[in-house]
Amino acid sequence: MNNIRRIATSLAKLMAVLGGLLLIFLIVMTCVSIVGRGFNTIGNMSFVKENMSSIAGFLQQFAPIAGDFELVEISMALAIFLFLPWCQLNRGHASVDLFTQRLLSGRGNEYLALIWEVLLVVITVVITWRLYAGMRDKMLYNETTFLLTWPVWWGYAACFIAGLFAAVVGFMSLIIHWSERNETIHSSEQVGP
Repeated sequence: MNNIRRIATSLAKLMAVLGGLLLIFLIVMTCVSIVGRGFNTIGNMSFVKENMSSIAGFLQQFAPIAGDFELVEISMALAIFLFLPWCQLNRGHASVDLFTQRLLSGRGNEYLALIWEVLLVVITVVITWRLYAGMRDKMLYNETTFLLTWPVWWGYAACFIAGLFAAVVGFMSLIIHWSERNETIHSSEQVGP
C-alpha cells in the first residue's frame, strides 16, 4: 500500500507543480499583454501623437500578445486537469456536510466519502473518454483557433493526457482511502470496546 501511496503522491505532486507553472506562465503572459495593449493605446491617442510624437512612436511598438485569450482558454482547462489528482488524493474537493455530520456516524461519513470518491473516478473517466472523442473530431475536421490558427485538438490532447493521469491517481486514491478505512476498522476491532 505504501508503494501505491508513494506513486500516487509523486504523480499528483508532479502534475500540481506543472499546473502551478502553467498558471504562473499565464499570469505573466496576461500582464505583459495588458501592459502592451495599454502602451499601444496611449501611443495611439491623438493628444500623444500630436504633442509627443517620439514617445507615441515608442509606445506604438508595443502590442498585446496575439491570441492571448485563446492561450488562456486552453491552458486553464489543462490546469484544472493538472490540479485534479492532488485535490482527489487529499480529499480537497468541496463538500457540504451540514446534515451528514449530525445524521451519520463516523463510519457512515467515511462510507459516504468513499461513495463520492468512486463517483468522482467514474466522472473523471467519462470526461476523459469524451475528451478523446472531442480530440478525434477536432483532428478529423482540422479545426483551428481563430487568431493563432493552431489546431484545436492540441488542447484536447493535453487535457486528455492529464485526464488519464487524473483518473489513474483517482483510482489509486480510492484504493488508498479504502485500505485506510479497513485498517482503521481492523485496529478498532482489535482494541475492543
